[in-house]
Amino acid sequence: MDFEYTPEQDMLRASVARYLANCYGFADRQTMVRSASGWRPQVWRGLSADLGILGATFSEAEGGLGGGAVESMIVMEEFGKVLAIEPWLDTVVIGGGLLRSWGGSRARELIGLVIAGQARFALAHQEPAVRFDLAEATRGEP
Repeated sequence: MDFEYTPEQDMLRASVARYLANCYGFADRQTMVRSASGWRPQVWRGLSADLGILGATFSEAEGGLGGGAVESMIVMEEFGKVLAIEPWLDTVVIGGGLLRSWGGSRARELIGLVIAGQARFALAHQEPAVRFDLAEATRGEP
């Protein structure tokens, strides 16, 4: 088995690392986390406009770069190195996966907005007002 990255994957890693190094010093991150919004939307837009990586895992037919799980892993690894708070997992991995499964014109439209940095998703599986109570489900009561 070959566990070497392709030259394109190496370029993706270097590009993401360089971009994040310019906008994600530890003090910058602390400022982002403490801000009213909890993040800097211009960083997310830059990941789209400057790097084009929000489309890294989407097919070329969807307007993406045609990558897959390995490219997502590369981006997530670089995010982890700087403790990035961008919604990559929620938006690109989970949201993008659901949209691909959903299919149809609205899904294609939303994928286009994700790739353009104009849409974000949040995984709200344990919100206080949801009907599913995880604590109740794990008690083992019938």
